[in-house]
Amino acid sequence: MDTELVEMLKQTGAVKFGDFTLSSGRKSTYYVDKYIFETNPVCLSVIGDRIAKLIPAGTRRLAGIEIGSIPLAAVASVKSGMPFVVVRKATKGYGTNKLIEGVWQKGEKVFVVEDVVTTARGALGAIHTLREAGLAVDEMVCVVDREEGGRESLEQEGVKVRSLVKSSELLGYKP
Repeated sequence: MDTELVEMLKQTGAVKFGDFTLSSGRKSTYYVDKYIFETNPVCLSVIGDRIAKLIPAGTRRLAGIEIGSIPLAAVASVKSGMPFVVVRKATKGYGTNKLIEGVWQKGEKVFVVEDVVTTARGALGAIHTLREAGLAVDEMVCVVDREEGGRESLEQEGVKVRSLVKSSELLGYKP
């Protein structure tokens, strides 16, 4: 368990308790507010360091998923020197009108960066987009794994999931 990161997430107020509806539609008694840890420069820097150390050998690009994991991919890119792309959920109908923004080449190995994994619906969509474009994705990282089936869904798609923190660690930690 990464005690420093668990404490940081709790101390910054990123872990909230109450009645919440998650993006999946599920109800929860706790919420991990990614915007708290993604907008705190100290927390973001620590997360970037952790992600940079997990980048698998042979990786050519990181991939941030619109919108939530873009700051995470950016800081990991800065910390590692590894370029990144942004994966959109849909084209915008203006500008370049691309689903994958940034520079990349078919066949490159990409390491997907995600904020919080619950069902993994967003990560799976991004992985399918990357694979359809000819990029290789077999590993990803998330800051928090809520341990609600997302990891298993990703593994069924052949994607190894690395998590910086698991919900059981966040919820069970007592300083």
